[in-house]
Amino acid sequence: MGKEKKVLNEKKRWSTKAVMTQIYNQHMWGGADYDFYSGTGSHDSKIVTPYVKVVSEFLKSFKEPLTVCDLGCGDFNIGRQLVHYTKKYVAIDVVDALIERNRNFFKENNLIFQCLDICKDEIPNADCLMVRQVMQHLSNTEINTLVEKFKKFKFVIITEHLPSNDFEPNVDKITGQGIRLKKKSGVVITKAPFNLKPSKEELFLEVDYDDKSVIKTIVYQNF
Repeated sequence: MGKEKKVLNEKKRWSTKAVMTQIYNQHMWGGADYDFYSGTGSHDSKIVTPYVKVVSEFLKSFKEPLTVCDLGCGDFNIGRQLVHYTKKYVAIDVVDALIERNRNFFKENNLIFQCLDICKDEIPNADCLMVRQVMQHLSNTEINTLVEKFKKFKFVIITEHLPSNDFEPNVDKITGQGIRLKKKSGVVITKAPFNLKPSKEELFLEVDYDDKSVIKTIVYQNF
């Protein structure tokens, strides 16, 4: 067995918690000068600023503030800019030390941090679920387990990094640092093998990442 294939087979046996903990510990998404760093997708103003704008406008459009659940909150550079527009904001990640750090850094009366494996554990109830550039790192088996849980939420806001041109959706991968762009693919929850059927979907935002890929944010309603 080749060395690369052996490494892949070993990683298939790792838990999601172990994989994500290694990514942060070894700064695989960059940010060596940070204690925790969730990558350029959470820090590049070209990506972050328009996202915060459209999501905050959405949250402010309701007469009564929504309860929001943020799956894969990461270093919370984005979530911290949205908390004030919600009734309650539950921020979830699988890395224990990251959640503990966030609890120490970010303190609001309506903000709760929880350490959960979103594919295995029950997700807290909320009006709106946000899943921002998370599924792109997961295997199809994990995504399939996760998307079944979307059905109890009225609004699900999903952001994914996708090829700019036509592509085959949902090519499988192991859970890890990389995403499906190398396979000329990306996650689309309404396509096979997930096939979720929302009553409504709306493209909120599309940001050109480079000449080959875009970052899309879509809000889905009532599966």
